[in-house]
Amino acid sequence: MIIIVILQIIEELNMTTPTTPTPTEINFHKKSGILKIGFDTNENFELTCEYLRVFSPSAEVRGHAPGEEVLQIGKADVKIDSIEPVGNYAIQLYYDDGHDSGIYSWDWLYYIAKNQEQLWQKYLHDLEEAGQKRSPSVSLD
Repeated sequence: MIIIVILQIIEELNMTTPTTPTPTEINFHKKSGILKIGFDTNENFELTCEYLRVFSPSAEVRGHAPGEEVLQIGKADVKIDSIEPVGNYAIQLYYDDGHDSGIYSWDWLYYIAKNQEQLWQKYLHDLEEAGQKRSPSVSLD
């Protein structure tokens, strides 16, 4: 009885949840630091290494619950070292600052690509409010 109810709930969720756009093409241009991604919605986006790092889906960045997000500072020069597929639903990005715990689902990639302008402006505002900068701090030891 419980299994049938759970299956019905899953079925209802699948019927009311829009299909996640799927990438048709992902190209990383290492020299420019741009990830070009095309979706089956006929939309194409260009995302910088910095933007992807700042909006990593990892708990280290997003926290474990709303309100636990950690403002990413000094990521202007971050680069992607490598990209690996995760099943048929995501990619994992490995950054030169050692960050490698974010798995970028197609859903998350589409969300941050589609909302890039608004998310980026909010990030810049949050940096300013916190008195922080995009550029890494330089130590004069």
